[in-house]
Amino acid sequence: MPTPHAPEARNRGAITACVMLATLMQALDTTIANVALPYMQGSVAASQDQIAWVLTSYIVAAAIMTPPTGFLAARFGIKRLFLVSVAGFTVASMLCGAAESLVQLVLFRVLQGFFGAALVPLSQTVLFDINPKERQGSAMALWGVAVMAGPVLGPVLGGWLTENYSWRYVFYINLPVGLLTFLGIMSFLGESGRDPRAKLDWMGFGTLSLAIGAFQVMLDRGEELDWFSSGEIVIEAIIAAGAFYLFMAHTFTAREPFVRPSLFRDRNFTAGVLFVFVVGLTYFASLALQPPYLQELMGYPIVTAGLAMGPRGIGTMAAMALVGKLIGRVDTRLLLAIGLGLSAWAFYAMTGWTPDVSERTVIFVGVIQGIGLGFLFTPLSVVTLATLPAHFRTEGAGLYSLSRNIGSSIGISVVNTMLTRNTQVNHADIARHVTPTNRILEEPSIGQFLSPFTAAGRAALDATVTEQARIIAYINDYKLLMIATLVVIPLLMVFEKPARAGSQHSVILE
Repeated sequence: MPTPHAPEARNRGAITACVMLATLMQALDTTIANVALPYMQGSVAASQDQIAWVLTSYIVAAAIMTPPTGFLAARFGIKRLFLVSVAGFTVASMLCGAAESLVQLVLFRVLQGFFGAALVPLSQTVLFDINPKERQGSAMALWGVAVMAGPVLGPVLGGWLTENYSWRYVFYINLPVGLLTFLGIMSFLGESGRDPRAKLDWMGFGTLSLAIGAFQVMLDRGEELDWFSSGEIVIEAIIAAGAFYLFMAHTFTAREPFVRPSLFRDRNFTAGVLFVFVVGLTYFASLALQPPYLQELMGYPIVTAGLAMGPRGIGTMAAMALVGKLIGRVDTRLLLAIGLGLSAWAFYAMTGWTPDVSERTVIFVGVIQGIGLGFLFTPLSVVTLATLPAHFRTEGAGLYSLSRNIGSSIGISVVNTMLTRNTQVNHADIARHVTPTNRILEEPSIGQFLSPFTAAGRAALDATVTEQARIIAYINDYKLLMIATLVVIPLLMVFEKPARAGSQHSVILE
């Protein structure tokens, strides 16, 4: 049994604190910006669908750079890669805070995603390396607290910083955390071995990255440019399709491809990758929809919106603590079914929301959705990776994370596109019934403020119709997310039960 080196064992507490800070910094940035999006939108003069690029650019960049982490760590050493990742992430955060336009903000978020992608897998690797086998479980449980604290603290901290300072401070907050992490890793973490012979399938990595990037740009820009009536969208679609074709052809012909096709012979892994794609799509898309709904339609101050969204993460943490005790005793498929049921119910409840819904209801539904995610997150990683051969699990975990991130970015783009399009369609449909001959406008209490015969009345009428159109568009989005959640239920029948409970626990956090 390998034992940790003496310096690492002596500094175990300090190193653990540093990697937890790194993980918290990365996890925080997946949610802290959400609640500040309406403020960023006004500051950089962006539309509703354009400001979503702030989220999708970060997720896509992180998705692209996660799989090569193993190669980079082997080639350059864990400590060196960790320091570069922390420094790059911190500098990119400062640039995001100083951005003066949407283009700058999106570009710097891409840099943030590139550098931040390695932080979570490196943190896991370091914790495994510095702890003896009997302490690894408790170390990973402690690390899991940092992972789950991000979604809890993100909306609350983001709302407080934006209200009391500026939206720019949701990025500036990374400076003290990044500095502490960098200095701690530099001081306490020992050098690891490097393998100059380590190789990466650059052809596979490059074509897959190009396909994902071009496809995401197409989704983000499609609504603004009227989709395939635009030459730019056609070119991006051709690039995405061509790059994906080259990636697939290379994958099935190369001796050591970037993605091993043999991984997908395992039906648990294949079903899990599809499953987590939909989980990423639905959960992160709903997180992107909530802040503008609470702030713009319901009139919540930003701090109140953050406090209303925060308990969702508490529900996830509580559910994961319970699920950790149930795994190995209860069929994993049953846990997944509970998670899907709770998530689908939460989306169903959201389809009945109007701006008059109570804050208590918003929090309650959010907590239920968080509990549903807790029942999905850990069991899904277990059942997906448990039946893979041990030497394939690291690669499998990378593809699993890639699928979740791609699903998240696509989901955010799709729901924002639908929100914009359906708001326009609903506005036109409702406006057809708003005529001077409509009997309801004869009511004195209504006609006084919404008279179609005065400029002020017409402006008030248009604002009312737009609000109603947006409410219906949100309902349509939540209905789509509910259907997407229900669609993956048949995949539960595909999963095989892992042969040994012990094997489950060995991969639970990989």
